[in-house]
Amino acid sequence: MKESQNIEYKEIWKDEYLKWVAGFANATGGKIYIGINDSGEIVGIKNIKKLLEDIPNKIVHSLGIVAEINNLEKNTIQYLEIIITPSSVPISYKGVYYLRSGSTKQELKGNALHQFLLKRIGKSWDDLPCENATLNDIDKKAIAYFFRKATLSNRISKHAPDDDLLTMLENLNLLTEGVKLKNAAILLFGKQPAKFFPGAIFKIGRFISSDDDLRYQDIIEGNIIEMANKVLDILKNKYLMSPIQYEGLQRIETLELPEDALREAIFNAIVHKDYTGAPIQLSVYNHQLMLWNEGRLPEGFTIQTLLEKHPSIPYNKTIADIFFRAGFIEAWGRGISKIIIGFTKAKLPIPDFETKMGGILVTIYRNNNNSNEGVNEGVNEGVNEGVNNLLGLIKSYPGNRTPFYADKISTSVKNIERWIQILKKESKIEFKGSSKKGGYYAK
Repeated sequence: MKESQNIEYKEIWKDEYLKWVAGFANATGGKIYIGINDSGEIVGIKNIKKLLEDIPNKIVHSLGIVAEINNLEKNTIQYLEIIITPSSVPISYKGVYYLRSGSTKQELKGNALHQFLLKRIGKSWDDLPCENATLNDIDKKAIAYFFRKATLSNRISKHAPDDDLLTMLENLNLLTEGVKLKNAAILLFGKQPAKFFPGAIFKIGRFISSDDDLRYQDIIEGNIIEMANKVLDILKNKYLMSPIQYEGLQRIETLELPEDALREAIFNAIVHKDYTGAPIQLSVYNHQLMLWNEGRLPEGFTIQTLLEKHPSIPYNKTIADIFFRAGFIEAWGRGISKIIIGFTKAKLPIPDFETKMGGILVTIYRNNNNSNEGVNEGVNEGVNEGVNNLLGLIKSYPGNRTPFYADKISTSVKNIERWIQILKKESKIEFKGSSKKGGYYAK
């Protein structure tokens, strides 16, 4: 047998291998063979009788667990087998926690250790109390929005909205035993979640020729229960194309990407995000979208696991439950499958899923016939999104100057000046007034 998640070979015994024992106990258990080299060849060990006594005692005294030790023999060569069962409580060696992952031993630190310890006591980070948060930090409009959605999905009692705010939150499992608001409560229904969790925002950026060529961006803040719809609305109105078709006399505008599948990808990023980390980032390019959220796969999962039938193991259990009750997600681990089916039906390439930079990256490919080829590649209205956005702003906010419009669409003054020159050449705008007090107007 080769070394794997549950098998480790060592030629001799060293006390430092107690780290490996702890790692197996903190994971799914496993076996350590003493007297076998990395190639799986049995080389045998000396003093086997003494080791049969020493190793169990060291495991008990150092780790507080009991392991099974067996004396094995093949072709008159003796070696040892140490069988470690998974522990229901965290196991440390000299105050340090280790975890078996794949065929390696990992030392747990920082947020990874925090998440591991929470999991061992049956909780997730969103279950923890949000210190200094009060009922005044809850947005009742967001609560009302949730109940409208949850009632329509038939996943909550129609009488639930009649309760007082405290009872509502308690029934939704958003209060701790000490009647404190959980982290999930502020993220889901808070007036300003970013005040407590700076990473609770969704960033969208439009890039043209390279990652250094950011033309404009949007930052979506506020509660996460309404965030997906806000993100999708901005994408549809500002970043993506909706080609016009006609069926008879009826005009039809269809988003270039399957909307339900795109929404599912956004929901996944929001629900499974590590909110102690960086914001969710959606980079829009000419030919693709790249959606990244910080977070980790469930223990023992790989990207291939996600692409196959798998159980639902949410990163944030309480947040996932609220999104399920609202009818936004399913509780059967079908999110990735719904995305793939949506793009397949639309006859578009299936998105790529990968673990990258401490998170999950989804690459969504645009239809080249519809994607915007950039500001410098044409001035046609409907193709040049930067120019069109500026023209719309000038129509809505006439009489202003370049810094005002640059601030409105989060881009540089240089970009605004370039787009203004294009609009002037097309005779779509004009400057009125003095050089100091004048501004731009649509013709």
